[in-house]
Amino acid sequence: MSDSVYDLAGEELRHFPQLQKLLWVMAQLRHPQTGCPWDKQQTFSSVVPYTLEEAYEVADAIENGSMDDIKDELGDLLFQIVFYAQLGQEQAEFDFEAVAAAVADKLIRRHPHVFANDHFSNEQQLNDNWDKVKQQERTEQGKVEDASLLANIPAGMAPLMRAHKLQKRCAKVGFDWPEIGPVVDKIHEEIDEVLQELKPQQVNQAAVEEEIGDLLFAVVNLSRHLKVDAETALRKANVKFEKRFRAVEQHLDDAGQSLHEASLEQMEKVWQKVKAASK
Repeated sequence: MSDSVYDLAGEELRHFPQLQKLLWVMAQLRHPQTGCPWDKQQTFSSVVPYTLEEAYEVADAIENGSMDDIKDELGDLLFQIVFYAQLGQEQAEFDFEAVAAAVADKLIRRHPHVFANDHFSNEQQLNDNWDKVKQQERTEQGKVEDASLLANIPAGMAPLMRAHKLQKRCAKVGFDWPEIGPVVDKIHEEIDEVLQELKPQQVNQAAVEEEIGDLLFAVVNLSRHLKVDAETALRKANVKFEKRFRAVEQHLDDAGQSLHEASLEQMEKVWQKVKAASK
């Protein structure tokens, strides 16, 4: 390893500020001659799935991991930003410094109560000013104005999160139930509509999918009214299910029985036992 690029960089690299070091590593990974074949073939679009995965891994580390886990996952997420910055630099569009400067300037503009002399009495005034500044930014950038209340909610956002944002935006103008009762009634209505689609001898799968979507949207609405983040709630439910199912596997294994040999009734009995123990 004595002739590696890292060693050839000598003591100077070892004393780099860590962010500078990371940017250097990224540039080496993308080097046309000596870089990594996988890294060299990536594009903005191809990196996106990894960015989403890393963001979820950060959330998982915060909920279930140690501080070291959080630190590691934040590093992986930061690397995604560095990757995009390197791609932007190669295309002479922007670099990491430009990205950092842009977000710093944006935060200063959107927090005049911190960086200027503006004063707001409540959270609603803060939110209204935030939206006003965002609108000014879009106008100054010459972006085509979308007058819809639902403008600028990213289509690629995680579906549960996007459903929440759509509903929250509509609630701002009063398009929302003021009480929980009609929200729950809507869920029962959507369940009935799903079941209705299952009655015909020839089931219309597209119609079933549509009704399931409506049901999920209604459940997100219930979460929003109860001030629960649906994405977080489902992620925790996934973790709970996995732990319990793994416990079922272990119980059966201890009894000398495999999952494939066990009947549904046997697995359900163990599941209830595990569930009771976990509570």
